[in-house]
Amino acid sequence: MNEKLTKILVKKSKEEFKKIGKVVHLVDDTKQNKLLNNLKKYPHAYVLACIMDKQIKADKAWSIPYKVKEELRTFDIDDLANVSKDKYIKMFNKLKLHRFNKSCAIEFYEAIQMIVNKYDGEASKIWKGKPSSKVVVGRFKSFKGVGPKIATMATNILAKQFKIPMSDYKAIDISADVHVQRTMKRLGYVKESASIDSVIKAARKINPDFPGLIDFALWKLGKDICRPQNPKCNQCYLRKECKYYNKTNKKKGK
Repeated sequence: MNEKLTKILVKKSKEEFKKIGKVVHLVDDTKQNKLLNNLKKYPHAYVLACIMDKQIKADKAWSIPYKVKEELRTFDIDDLANVSKDKYIKMFNKLKLHRFNKSCAIEFYEAIQMIVNKYDGEASKIWKGKPSSKVVVGRFKSFKGVGPKIATMATNILAKQFKIPMSDYKAIDISADVHVQRTMKRLGYVKESASIDSVIKAARKINPDFPGLIDFALWKLGKDICRPQNPKCNQCYLRKECKYYNKTNKKKGK
C-alpha cells in the first residue's frame, strides 16, 4: 500500500469531515430536508428514508417520508402506526412513490411497527447511548428489506454528517458506488477487476478505525474529477501518487 497516498487521502477525508455543517444535505427540497434533519422530533423519518433508498434515485427515495406526511397530514409515529398495510400499499401506488411500490409500502409499514414495538416509538433508540457502530449497523439490518449496504450507509451518515457519537466506528464501511470503485482502482488500491467486497476490504486497511471516513472524499473525487472519460487529472490532489496518472503520463512520455 502506498503510505504517502494513504496519508494524503485520510488527511483530506478528515478535512471534509470537519466542513460538514449543522444542517445535513440529504435532498434538495428544503421542506423535505428539514423533516429528515429533525432527529429530535421525527427520527423515524430518517430511518424510513434509508430503508426506501434502493433501486431508484436517492432524491426520490429520500422524499418519500415527506410525501407520506403530506398525504396523511401527520407524521406522528403513533398516527403512522395506525395506518393499515393495505392503505400504505394504495398510497404508494397512487403517488407512485417507488419503483417497487407494493414491496416498499410493506417495508415502510413494517418498519413503523418495529419502531413502535421494539423501540417504544422512538427510532433514535437505534443509535442513542453511544453504542458501537457494529450494533447500530446490526439494528438497521434487522428491518425488513435492509441489507449490509443500506445499514452501513445509514450508520455512516449518522456518524459522519449528523455527528452521532458511537463507541467506535470500525464497522462503518465505505459505500462502494461507481465513483468510489473507479477512484480506488485508478489510485491503485485494488485491481481493475476488483469486486465491491475487495474495494470495501481495501478501505478497511486504509483507515481501520473508521473505514467509512474516506467515503465522501473518494465519491467527490470520482464525481467531479476522476471521471470515467477524460478525467481532470491535473486538478487532482492525489495525482503525484496515483497509479493511473503516472501510468498515463509514462505512456505519453511525460
